[in-house]
Amino acid sequence: MQDNAISLVPASLLARLAAMIYELLLVAAVLFIATLPFLYLVGSAEAGWRHFAFQLYLTAILFAYFSTFWMRSGQTLAMKTWRIRLVDQSGGRVTLRQSALRFIVALAGLLLAGAGFWWALFDRDRQFLHDRIAGTRLVRVPRKA
Repeated sequence: MQDNAISLVPASLLARLAAMIYELLLVAAVLFIATLPFLYLVGSAEAGWRHFAFQLYLTAILFAYFSTFWMRSGQTLAMKTWRIRLVDQSGGRVTLRQSALRFIVALAGLLLAGAGFWWALFDRDRQFLHDRIAGTRLVRVPRKA
């Protein structure tokens, strides 16, 4: 997993943004596929309680997707591609609590015009707000020899 003998180098802001763009494409596909069983079972989700249930369902799917990857290997497919890993402050695996906190704060930041992501432009370590609050950080994974 994570070799603590290797120095943890922070992932660059550019690499993190590139991974986010790639992640957006992957998440769109995941949500598209997850939508099918919901609409088949419930029907139209355009208004009322069905719309609210649909939003909760998709949010739960997103949380399951991200938290599973973050807690298991610290990397989603997009993060693997850009050689980025999510770790806790000591370089270890992320806990469920950290994963949930990171997800909730990132989602809130997105809903507030990306405020949590703009934070990185002013943060002394260039961390996103959700990483700062959750006690996590994104580091570069060295190339395999």
